[in-house]
Amino acid sequence: MSAPTLTRPRPTTATPAVPSFVDKRPGVPRRIGGALLTASSKVVAILALLLIWETAPRLGLVDATFLPPFSEVAAAWVELLGNGQLTTNAQASLVRSFTGFGLAVLIAVPLGLLIGWYKPVANLLGPLLEVFRNTAALALLPVFVLLLGIGETSKITIVLYACTWPILLNTISAVRGVDPTLLRLARSMDLSGIRLFQKVILPASVPTVFTGIRLAGAVSILVLVAAEMVGAKAGLGYLINASQYNFAIPQMYAGIITISVIGVTFNQLLVALERRFTSWRVPVGA
Repeated sequence: MSAPTLTRPRPTTATPAVPSFVDKRPGVPRRIGGALLTASSKVVAILALLLIWETAPRLGLVDATFLPPFSEVAAAWVELLGNGQLTTNAQASLVRSFTGFGLAVLIAVPLGLLIGWYKPVANLLGPLLEVFRNTAALALLPVFVLLLGIGETSKITIVLYACTWPILLNTISAVRGVDPTLLRLARSMDLSGIRLFQKVILPASVPTVFTGIRLAGAVSILVLVAAEMVGAKAGLGYLINASQYNFAIPQMYAGIITISVIGVTFNQLLVALERRFTSWRVPVGA
């Protein structure tokens, strides 16, 4: 009877336990690291710009009379905020801008869907669109002032007019640019016209429509500021114009910075809303 063979047990490597709060999906740490890197890059770029702005006037590279250091502009911004001028003028601009922008969305999106989907409507309104789309909004500002006066109505109307075209043209392009394969597949399933429009056309058009809405969001602020420089008694455009006439240069730059911050914030809100409505899309590189 042979002696039993003794086998040495194989060493086992213990797998470290992964905490439950760590996301184990592949690619998540990489995405988080990329997001942090992107955010830090933006912060560094902004800090570098502010540093150049602060040092260039103090070193005599630019005339401090016309471009004061950023610290003086920040002090003027705090002063305007403290005495209520910044809040009052910003509120007046935001009400006008959001009102005109909201009306443009309510009008241009349904009209764009209608023109893009129904060819007879496109043939009827096509010549008018070609005429007015090439007419700058600010060129019509004197017309709106003559017809509607220098009050709130003319300013909201000029914003409405300027915001309508990016939304309308992008919506028309979105409907006409739907993948024909999707349309053929939907028709092969005997979907009615309304169901086809609801299940295929609308979801496929949302990204391009939101591109137009984001463009209109930027236009709503820029056009309004220019309109407020003519015959307005409140608003950020009025604040910038009045500061220039009074040679209060730091206050002028404070108004410009406020407009930039509002524009960036508004765009980020629209981006978040777009992601909410297009959550079904697969990100590029996923």
